Amino acid sequence: MDAAQDEKRLAVIDLGSNSFRLVVFTYVRDAWWKRTDEIFESVRIGEGLEATGDLQPAPMQRALETLELYAHFCRAMGIDDIRPVATSAIREAHNRESFLAAARERAGLEVHVLSREEEARYGYLAAVNSTTLRDGVSLDLGGGSMQLVRVSDRRARHMQSWALGAVRMTERFLPDGKAKPKRLKNLRAHVREELGSAPWLSEGGPDRRLVGLGGTVRNLAAAAMLAEGLPSGGVQGHPISETALDELVERLASMPAAERGRVPGIKPVRGDLILAGAVVIQGVLECGGFDALEATEAGLREGVFFERLLAGTEPPLLDEVRRSAVTNLASQYRIDFPHARHVARLTLEMWDELAAGGLHEGARAEREMLWAAAMLHDVGTAVDYDDHHKHSRYLILNARLFGFTPREIALIGQIARYHRKGTPSLGEFAVLARPGDEELLSRCSAVLRLAEQLERSRDQSVKRARMDVVDGGVDLRLEADEDVKVARWATERQRDLFQRAFGRELTVV
Repeated sequence: MDAAQDEKRLAVIDLGSNSFRLVVFTYVRDAWWKRTDEIFESVRIGEGLEATGDLQPAPMQRALETLELYAHFCRAMGIDDIRPVATSAIREAHNRESFLAAARERAGLEVHVLSREEEARYGYLAAVNSTTLRDGVSLDLGGGSMQLVRVSDRRARHMQSWALGAVRMTERFLPDGKAKPKRLKNLRAHVREELGSAPWLSEGGPDRRLVGLGGTVRNLAAAAMLAEGLPSGGVQGHPISETALDELVERLASMPAAERGRVPGIKPVRGDLILAGAVVIQGVLECGGFDALEATEAGLREGVFFERLLAGTEPPLLDEVRRSAVTNLASQYRIDFPHARHVARLTLEMWDELAAGGLHEGARAEREMLWAAAMLHDVGTAVDYDDHHKHSRYLILNARLFGFTPREIALIGQIARYHRKGTPSLGEFAVLARPGDEELLSRCSAVLRLAEQLERSRDQSVKRARMDVVDGGVDLRLEADEDVKVARWATERQRDLFQRAFGRELTVV
């Protein structure tokens, strides 16, 4: 059966307190998934709720018009599997039943109002399935509420929700947008008092982390990256340091509310809300003793989708986030898996033996990046064979590889880019690099290019490649059941690259 016939689509509609978002996920179970459409509207249904307890007429009208649009879109696209979910503003409104009835009548949508526990759970699923978080806390800050989940060994141990959303805190403490010192002091005191009910916030070992999701987090991460002069290709995995967040808050507080949406990285529709949201996050870092907040581009929508994708598993968690992200991207573009897996195996065999011979440290993180680049080195052939190494880099950089940081994604892309030819260089990604990354790229590119040349005939004829570090040089011994003249010829052409990377002469024996 053609894989396309097994494709399914799920439309998740997130009725948030600040914005409504329709996201379409296309997937083939046990194969791949991706977002294939998205519509965003800044509805602000929670506007005025803090003062009255009711959804106000104008926000309700905007919300219903948006839902009618979303329903029409799904009908036009032939999407029958629709999951509309509402969060804190609708959940807490005294007149929510009136709104839900109007949504049924006007849009034909049966909206499921998430409980506090359900909302926290979906945020947790999004965080743990899009990052390598094992020990720490996931934070989901919306317009009306904030959910924190204590995570231990990837499992949720404590879940709690507070009415600390960006819209609610703005209306309560910064109603006219003016960030007077006393107002900010009162907001900070309120956040500390509320978080006092979660003593588990500071629990955990030395490797615990704080992972954040939601529009406020994404905007703050984008602003922090741009302030540091980093490429703005996406915020997935970017850690916002406590210092960077403090500087952003100080900068935002010093300017009129109308100008906050002009700060690079901050969307205009969030400009009036971003300061209050940032102060709430400051409070979480302070009370939890965290020194950074790691951003993820996943959100509640992904949490709902993962529950569907991983149905039958409880909790619905991906086994290995990084490996899943790589194989998911490779599957989307239908790469030649026998070739890619063989190249990856040869690559890691040589890499491990070079480490055993003392030519590099054998760092686990470097090995993971090298494996990812080996699996994805040919993904660019989906665009065209010519320059496919460059196309591979483009797809890797723009695919939201969950579990990796922007630096790691850049390195994976560069390693794949140099798997055919050229002198490895960090180029425009040097600003993301750590000391030693130029050498890391050189090593990984050299080993991957050797493996690619050994598999040049794409027949897996080279069964194994052994690296023996001897007498100041390196002997590459090929194990094969047949003649491997093509592999030997192709490999010998890479001797100069290998010598530049490892300082040793390579001999194919």
